[in-house]
Amino acid sequence: SVTAAERTQFLKQKGTTIWLTGLSASGKSTIACALEQHLLHIHKFVYRLDGDNVRFGLNKDLGFDEKSRNENIRRIGEVSKLFADSACIVVTAFISPYLVDRALARELHAKANIPFIEVFVDAPLHVVEERDPKGLYKKARAGEIKDFTGISAPYEAPENPEIHIRTDETDVTESVRVITDYLVTNNYI
Repeated sequence: SVTAAERTQFLKQKGTTIWLTGLSASGKSTIACALEQHLLHIHKFVYRLDGDNVRFGLNKDLGFDEKSRNENIRRIGEVSKLFADSACIVVTAFISPYLVDRALARELHAKANIPFIEVFVDAPLHVVEERDPKGLYKKARAGEIKDFTGISAPYEAPENPEIHIRTDETDVTESVRVITDYLVTNNYI
């Protein structure tokens, strides 16, 4: 069978999960898309997991209550670990609001000796409410959406992320550069 060392040697990269977490409209998906594109253009094996390709397939049976959110993140942690085990660089973009769920995803990776890079995509609440591309904050404030993270449900900010990006101060290009530099500095690519 193929070993992790063989994959790393031939693909010239180490399987890694880059876990982007932050409030809705903080810039996670925008950064994830740009990062995936950048890494692909420098010939890296990369795949992005986000709500669009997970919530409508693998996790279509889940709602948005706390128990469902926990299971959503557990499954994403398992899938990202499998991808990273194949030497893929996995970029995830999920609110993942609870510290315990992100810690579980990190632990799954640690047990498999797979790097897990938590990236806190941070923007103040007033900034994400101003961005609000889907009008979700407005609906949540009006009581039309219950259990909305940041308004009527908690978001537990990372305590010690590997990377902290303030998207109210840093543009997408610079965000991608910061993450890529981290990957290079730590010999993941």
